[in-house]
Amino acid sequence: MAGKVAVVTGASRGIGLAAAAALRDRGAHVVVTSRSEERAKEAAARLGDGASGFGAHATDEAAARACVEHTVATYGSLDILVNNAGTNPAYGPVIDQDHGRFAKTMDVNLWAPILWTSLAVRAWMGEHGGSVVNTASIGGLTVAQDVGIYHVSKAALIHLTKQLALELAPKVRVNAIAPGVVRTRLAEALWEENEAKVAAATPLGRIGEPEDLGEAVAFLAGGGARWITGETLVVDGGQLLGGGPL
Repeated sequence: MAGKVAVVTGASRGIGLAAAAALRDRGAHVVVTSRSEERAKEAAARLGDGASGFGAHATDEAAARACVEHTVATYGSLDILVNNAGTNPAYGPVIDQDHGRFAKTMDVNLWAPILWTSLAVRAWMGEHGGSVVNTASIGGLTVAQDVGIYHVSKAALIHLTKQLALELAPKVRVNAIAPGVVRTRLAEALWEENEAKVAAATPLGRIGEPEDLGEAVAFLAGGGARWITGETLVVDGGQLLGGGPL
């Protein structure tokens, strides 16, 4: 990936930071975003030379546009986009949710990938080619109690991945990862109090680490996946096989 340039949204910690690190380790220049510019810059500092931080909320169109423009102006291209920013404020039965929590979930988990992909395609990828990787979830492939709105948003993101792959081919490849239970702040409610139980229900014997997903992102973004588009790579330690918590 030497000479390639990537933008990773929601990358101040967790899967986003691990994905940025995996891309940087392979030689790509990386721009990491966060709602907080300070946290974005701190994350970039952890990645070292060749990385920079940019403060941009995932749904802020002006900030997203400024980030894409900054990336192309600073590094000369935008070859890889990782739509990783996500949220889940709507916990509990679907019929108990209000429109505000529904709208926030859909805006961040579904609209933001559309927004950032459209900007990246118009700024660079549409003419020069590129790769987009979306962070979905195995929740988009199954059902569970209390996280229904989140699961619906991720199911829609998996379908969106296929739709964009069709529309943007052959210049741009679009794929997704579907994490299982991973040691991140977003997923804390699923593992923090019962990690041993979750690990026991996982065929590979442990919950995921952000680095497991970072490696999957790097694979889908790189040349080894050059004939893969419209696919969702499940990275869950076998949790879907074992009837785990998601």
